[in-house]
Amino acid sequence: MPAPKTPKPAAATAGARTSKPVATQPAELDFDLLPGLIGYQLRLTQLAIFGDFGSSLSDQAISPGRFGVLVLIGANPGMTQSRLALATQLDRSTMVAVIDQLEARKLVERRAAPNDRRSNALWLTEEGKKLLRAMKRRVRSHETHIAAALGDEDTARLIAMLARIRKHLQPKQAGQG
Repeated sequence: MPAPKTPKPAAATAGARTSKPVATQPAELDFDLLPGLIGYQLRLTQLAIFGDFGSSLSDQAISPGRFGVLVLIGANPGMTQSRLALATQLDRSTMVAVIDQLEARKLVERRAAPNDRRSNALWLTEEGKKLLRAMKRRVRSHETHIAAALGDEDTARLIAMLARIRKHLQPKQAGQG
């Protein structure tokens, strides 16, 4: 009998555009310290959530990251690509490619920034606004599905704990102790 397939390493799946669930590891495999590592559990959970997101919105052909970009542009019409790159923690060249893709789908448009013509301001097109409205409803449903495993109190606690970890790991600003 052939051995069960094991998931690809995280690096191989990080940029994957598939929503296929990751295969379950065989019970006899020794994971050593991995199950007790926060980062390992977060990564597996992220893969599961992204897979569920992909299943929930498969007809939209949009990743969680692209959805986040649309949300930010929709909530901040006219924001620059640089500001969006900072907000999403993507480098500028990656952001250019993301906006190129969304622009090709006629969801986003670039315009010269009113206060700096060297920068591009970003706006949702009417099609982008329509898609975002529809997706927000479905993403809220997706989030409810995820949160059902925890309940309201634990969901709020988890979000707060993750924010604390992120804040703790962010580099200290210049001038701070």
